[in-house]
Amino acid sequence: MSGRARLALCAYAATLLAAGALLPLVGESGWMIQAAVLLALQSGAGALARRVPLARPLTIALQAVVTLLAVTVLFVRDSAVLWLLPGPDAFAHFGELFSAGYDDVSRYAIPAPATDGIRLMLVGGVLVVGLVVDALAVTYRSAAPAGLPLLALYTVAAGLSDGGANWLWFVLAAVGYLLLLLAEGRDRLSQWGRVFGGAPRGRGRQNGGLEASAPAHAPVRTGRRIGVVALGVSLVVPAVLPALDGGLFDGTGGGAGRGSGGGGTISAVNPLVSLQDSLNQPTNREVLRYRTNAPDTKGMYLRIVALDRFDGTSWRSSERKVENVPDRLPEPSGLSPAVAVTEVRTNLSAAGSYKQSWLPMPYPATKVTIDGRWRYEPSGRTLVGDRGQTTSGVQYSVNSLVVRPTREQLADALAPPSELKAEYTQVPDSLPESVARTARTITEGAANDFERATRLQQWFAEDGGFTYNTQVRSGTGAAAITRFLEQKEGFCVHFSFSMAAMARTLGIPARVAVGFTPGTPQSDGTMSVGLRDAHAWPELYFDGIGWTRFEPTPSRGSTPEYAQEETPEGGASDPAQPETGASAQPSRAPTAPDACPEPERRLGECGAATPREVDEQEEQGFPWATVLFTGLGALAVLLVLLLPLLWRIAARGRRLGAPKSAAPPAGPGKPGAAPQEADGRGQITGPAAPAGDPAGTLAVWQEITDTAWDLGIVPDESLTPRRAAARLVSEGGLSDEPAAAVHRTARAVEEVLYAPDPRPATGLAEDARLIRSGLREQVSTWVRLRALLLPRSSVRVIWACSERWSELTDRWSPRRLPLDRITSLLRRPSRQRG
Repeated sequence: MSGRARLALCAYAATLLAAGALLPLVGESGWMIQAAVLLALQSGAGALARRVPLARPLTIALQAVVTLLAVTVLFVRDSAVLWLLPGPDAFAHFGELFSAGYDDVSRYAIPAPATDGIRLMLVGGVLVVGLVVDALAVTYRSAAPAGLPLLALYTVAAGLSDGGANWLWFVLAAVGYLLLLLAEGRDRLSQWGRVFGGAPRGRGRQNGGLEASAPAHAPVRTGRRIGVVALGVSLVVPAVLPALDGGLFDGTGGGAGRGSGGGGTISAVNPLVSLQDSLNQPTNREVLRYRTNAPDTKGMYLRIVALDRFDGTSWRSSERKVENVPDRLPEPSGLSPAVAVTEVRTNLSAAGSYKQSWLPMPYPATKVTIDGRWRYEPSGRTLVGDRGQTTSGVQYSVNSLVVRPTREQLADALAPPSELKAEYTQVPDSLPESVARTARTITEGAANDFERATRLQQWFAEDGGFTYNTQVRSGTGAAAITRFLEQKEGFCVHFSFSMAAMARTLGIPARVAVGFTPGTPQSDGTMSVGLRDAHAWPELYFDGIGWTRFEPTPSRGSTPEYAQEETPEGGASDPAQPETGASAQPSRAPTAPDACPEPERRLGECGAATPREVDEQEEQGFPWATVLFTGLGALAVLLVLLLPLLWRIAARGRRLGAPKSAAPPAGPGKPGAAPQEADGRGQITGPAAPAGDPAGTLAVWQEITDTAWDLGIVPDESLTPRRAAARLVSEGGLSDEPAAAVHRTARAVEEVLYAPDPRPATGLAEDARLIRSGLREQVSTWVRLRALLLPRSSVRVIWACSERWSELTDRWSPRRLPLDRITSLLRRPSRQRG
């Protein structure tokens, strides 16, 4: 392979490796395949232009034209002339796509869906960077400045991911840049001509009285070592220095619902900003509709996410491990069999305009049937979309438990587990002491944690003189809680966060749930949930019952029966009628969703479809197809890993096997039969390299050389067979029979190379096996295992492919003049004067 071809290939690889940092930004990765194909066309056009050769600016211009045509075919072929040539309509379409992509980037959270606009921006950006890298590194042969566009590509990816770029993408981009630099260094070194080196130094020896010269690839090795050291420093230093914490390698992004396969993590943005916006919308647009077989829907809160970390500035969801959604969710933690529960089934349908990563569900869910890419977070018992999956237009079914603890069970609850209590009772140092003092004052004289919780709820909902108002300044930190307790005016965010913070100061594990209240009954028996049903409420933990809902916000939702101070007279309330009381003021109660506006009706985003019964997943038999494809994939991977071993075994068998002869085989004692000899053990050995087949002798010598190479003795082609044999015996530690076999084989090779009439060589195959056994005895088990599974001599396959590729490219090169043409020109007689 020529130097320019190697540079072009490394520039292509470096651009793709750097572009890998963009993969986490988009839910689908198909755009990367498109970028790789178009980038290959761009690089191929440059390689052909340099073969002609064209001037450097013309080469870059040709690549740009080919890139434009390829992008036109991929994105705007319907607006192009003959589906290929970009005209005014095509450029106008490009502008529309780019504008739409810019809007989509601003609109969607990471990972964003792969819309046409976003794909155009990604693929176009990679192609522009690839063109600059190819021009600098290959066309102008200056690879060092090519690191700037590669760095810019990675920096854009890291910036869009909000500082959450995984360190692996940086390593891949750095490796690509180092490969480009090494390819350029090798190309520059090759321009000085071929460098011949002697045998490598070993064990303080000198070669023929003269110290062996350094091998030709020493600068390449030096470059590799420098690159590895620099890369190692860039990875180790940020981990060692605390001052760099949160920098480039701090891979904890803050994207909403970001997940990865096989147990990744999620880290949710705070959903409370959109909650206040939803409560203050001029129209109560429907986002969900559901049908349930629960006898009473007053407690059918649709929970989205639990906020369990309070750092003094805000409440937010902790970063948690996610896993595949199980067929049946685990039993709720802390729930005792003594508590009465009823399992109900709810079919839900989300509106097309309702797009977010968390799935609203009744709590605690026990089974979820849904299509799409969803992941399960066990601690919060929530489902989060993976790789761009959202709730837009989804229909799903949820089995959940209606937990009905008694006041006595809650009052008699034992102390929570120490680990759970330590995590969910943490309060920041910035929380004013007045908050804890107020909590102690309100709950003074309470006999247990449940009584303290109900007193807090009663104080917020009725006795404390608080007013519900969604127009007040939002906030979730310690300062917002203090301000709310002083002004006594706010909405569900302030009530739920303040009660949860106070409960934590009293030693009660607490967190805040965000979701929707039950919604409004419809004439067809369904329940309609609108934007104004968005809500937040506290959940407190009681051992034996688990996480338990409370309702401190006046005029919103319903107070659970177990949390009411007194049982209403006249028996149980009618499930079809909402409860009355101080916590159900009609002026603040949620209303039915408004009619759909005309623009949204045209877009098909008017409310949710009628919930349908989601089919249960049928019981499937043994997954033969999955097992078969998995097994075939594993066999394919194993075969690829064993290719060097298989090639080595095949090469050894071919070299040491009985060679073919043009004449028919002759039996013992017949004319033409090769002589046979008895070895030292009395066994008859056949000829491995008879006279007339010098290739067999040279093949055996090649096998001995490769065997020594696999075991750590690097071959030196500058030595004669006799000197090479002496070096092999010395460095391999051979003696007795193996050493004699090496010298016998070397003499046979000299006969083939130098004698006018070589004598038959016998027993060389057995000598090669004897030498191999002797060399293996002198090395460790690890060296023998490496020589077996990853033999160094297998690099000859790459060399052979490279030589054939060079022959093929030279054959088709327009600058190559045929040898017969050169000969005829040299032999042509010159014209005589006169």
